[in-house]
Amino acid sequence: ADCRRDFTHKLTSQLIKENQLISCESLSVKNMVKNRKQSKAISDANWGEFVRQLIYKAEWYGRTVVQIDKWFPSSKRCNCCGHVVDSLPLHIRKWSCPECSSELDRDLNAALNIKAVGQTVLACGA
Repeated sequence: ADCRRDFTHKLTSQLIKENQLISCESLSVKNMVKNRKQSKAISDANWGEFVRQLIYKAEWYGRTVVQIDKWFPSSKRCNCCGHVVDSLPLHIRKWSCPECSSELDRDLNAALNIKAVGQTVLACGA
């Protein structure tokens, strides 16, 4: 527990000092832990505490943390053209956009979409 706490403090401090804006999804960690197969891994990852520390350290250093709604289709939206696919099961890790034919990695695509939405929220104040 001490090692995890120390690592979380060091990583969140580094991220806040190096970045003006951090965008992340507002995930329901309590609901995710209900999945018996993934609950231990989710708890070990310390997600809830990680985001909590990011938020309070951002206030200290004058940085911005934007939390994107958990229902935003970050994985299903093409970061090139904006097309949203109807269904994208979790076992599909790479997919091709039907509109622009871009080959997309699920996680990288979601990260780029979350970054773009965070920058939009910061610029527009929405």
